[in-house]
Amino acid sequence: MSQTVKTTAASASDARATAPGRRVAFSLVADADPGTLPRVLEFVAKRGLVPLALHSRLTDDTLAIAMEVGDLPQAETDHIGRCLGQIPMVARVIVAELAATASAAELVAAE
Repeated sequence: MSQTVKTTAASASDARATAPGRRVAFSLVADADPGTLPRVLEFVAKRGLVPLALHSRLTDDTLAIAMEVGDLPQAETDHIGRCLGQIPMVARVIVAELAATASAAELVAAE
């Protein structure tokens, strides 16, 4: 007689620490390369997260990117910021904790 056992794999978001309500903006200036956005999103996606907001603007050969992510603890925020700075086509990364009324798109517009 065979038995079927149902198991549920834990998702990445179930296992990671969170900081509920905390919103962080990552503002980047990078080369206009087709691989830039996927590489930036990779650091959020592999943690089981979806950005709250994502904005990019192409000007000549420069890409300005603003990405807002929610519930990230400070240590994980710092780690993602360092990783984003190591992407070869990224020239600058600014990490900022957002106030309740601010948005990541406002950071790109201000630059």
